Amino acid sequence: MAIVEISIVPVGTNTASVSKFVARALEILKKEHKLKYQLKPMGTIIEGDLNHVLNVCKKMHGRAFSKRVKRVVTTIKIDERTDKKLTMKGKIKSVRKRIGKTGSKQYGK
Repeated sequence: MAIVEISIVPVGTNTASVSKFVARALEILKKEHKLKYQLKPMGTIIEGDLNHVLNVCKKMHGRAFSKRVKRVVTTIKIDERTDKKLTMKGKIKSVRKRIGKTGSKQYGK
């Protein structure tokens, strides 16, 4: 099990906003029922089998291209453990346990 963070940035759009391009890439991920994911302000976290996740990341990267977008910069970070099961929820729980609180102000709270 792996946790992967992906950030997709199309280059050369006519606007500073890239949300519509990111949304198109996320359409690929939404169809993957075996993967868990969390959309974050500056990227998306995906949990699942590493090979499966990387294949989906490749599709997401490709989906960001269009007639106007000829260049896409994608950053991927991988966290994988072989000694125990790794989950998004478990990582957050471990940190919160050590600090005894949420650790940051959360949007909307």
